[in-house]
Amino acid sequence: MKRMKQMVTVLLVLTVLMASGCGKKDGFGATQKTYFFSYKVDSAYVCSEYEGYTPEAGNQLLVASVTLKNTFGEEIEMYDTDFQAQWGGSGEDDFSLPITFNGTEEGLATLTQEQLPGVYTMAKGESRTGLLIFEVPDGYQDFSISYMEAFDDDSTGDTFFVNFTAETR
Repeated sequence: MKRMKQMVTVLLVLTVLMASGCGKKDGFGATQKTYFFSYKVDSAYVCSEYEGYTPEAGNQLLVASVTLKNTFGEEIEMYDTDFQAQWGGSGEDDFSLPITFNGTEEGLATLTQEQLPGVYTMAKGESRTGLLIFEVPDGYQDFSISYMEAFDDDSTGDTFFVNFTAETR
């Protein structure tokens, strides 16, 4: 339950930051360096179906390949829900968590082995590349994937954005 409260807080802060226009145009390959790890979006595309998963009517899927590297001094536990996709920037609901999130601690299963799992551990210095898949409204191609630092004492740090334009497939 503590994790859910932290996630709600993170979502609210990220939504406010996006609405205020924070961030810069980074593009693919731009690396963001957080307190715990670095990450970059290698490529991304939108599509109407992925591995048998079809989004709700009026939505499309954003499939983003990301590379992470643990730069922290020890092993860290990661969650795919540490990341969210944003678009538009003018509404409170202009964000999405990965499709594996369904409001429960267990979440949904991944669709392929290339997809980042809901929960995983990264060893000190380890790099990992995987897919984050989001359900987003039809018609958008400009997105950002963000991460907000969250610490064990329930405090938050900086928020990081990688902005990009997704291809259509």
